[in-house]
Amino acid sequence: MTVDLKLSRANRIYRTREPVEGKIITKFSSPISHSGIRLTVNGSVNLQVRGGSAGVIEYLYGVVKPISIVSRIVEVQSAGKIASGKTEIPFSIVLRQPGEENLERIYETYHGSNISIQYLLTVDVNRGYLHKSISATVEFIVESDKGNLLKPPLSPEMVVFYITRDTQKHPLLPELISDPLCGELTVEASLLPIQSIDVHLLRVESILVGERIATETSLIQTTQIADGDVCHSMTLPIYVILPRLLTCPTVLAGPFSIEFQVLIVVKFQSELSKLHPKSDPRTPRLWVAMEALPLELVRTS
Repeated sequence: MTVDLKLSRANRIYRTREPVEGKIITKFSSPISHSGIRLTVNGSVNLQVRGGSAGVIEYLYGVVKPISIVSRIVEVQSAGKIASGKTEIPFSIVLRQPGEENLERIYETYHGSNISIQYLLTVDVNRGYLHKSISATVEFIVESDKGNLLKPPLSPEMVVFYITRDTQKHPLLPELISDPLCGELTVEASLLPIQSIDVHLLRVESILVGERIATETSLIQTTQIADGDVCHSMTLPIYVILPRLLTCPTVLAGPFSIEFQVLIVVKFQSELSKLHPKSDPRTPRLWVAMEALPLELVRTS
């Protein structure tokens, strides 16, 4: 006796204005009676504040309630019977009805460290008071439409920066490096041999807790673009694939915000680096030079 939800798209990705379609699949050894089959769509922003990013009082007593985005219940079938064997019941449900534009904005699906935006579809086969309902839940992914942009996105532009001892907020080993960045990186000069060059993708999540803002920066992924001492004046391509569920368009909402950064980390060959092979890439070290660049993500297609 099972109930499953099968969406019409294998990747489970739907735009905000598209209906979520699929089939309710039941497998019963004998016919059963039911008092109705209902579909429930719930979308919410779940906020979590850790002790390290908030005060003790906020951590112990501050309750950050989830923000409801979508909550809709649709009756697929009225009371009746489901035959034995396999039965497929098609469904189609929209996230927003016309005239509901004044409700909470629909954000894209996002699974972060302290902030999670999730959309769940649940089917319930109600069997009355004497029997337990049969349920199944599946998560689907929501992507925003281009028309939902609050303002036109800026055109991509080249960012030129330099990493030297003068630009760092911590002491460095004696060296001089210059790195232009626009999809490629070039080491023009270095007095010390380079061990590796990495591009770190970071998320910056902020949550409003009472009168304070708890902010935490965490690592999403690392892409190594050089291993060992590289030839000077040779162009190194930068190609970073953004993970779908771990990134989303930049969000600057009232109770929370989701922002991103790109961190260029150059590690030099040093005996000190061998003592800390797995140190946090965001932590300033004598054998590391780094540069953080803000990254605004928008969806334009």
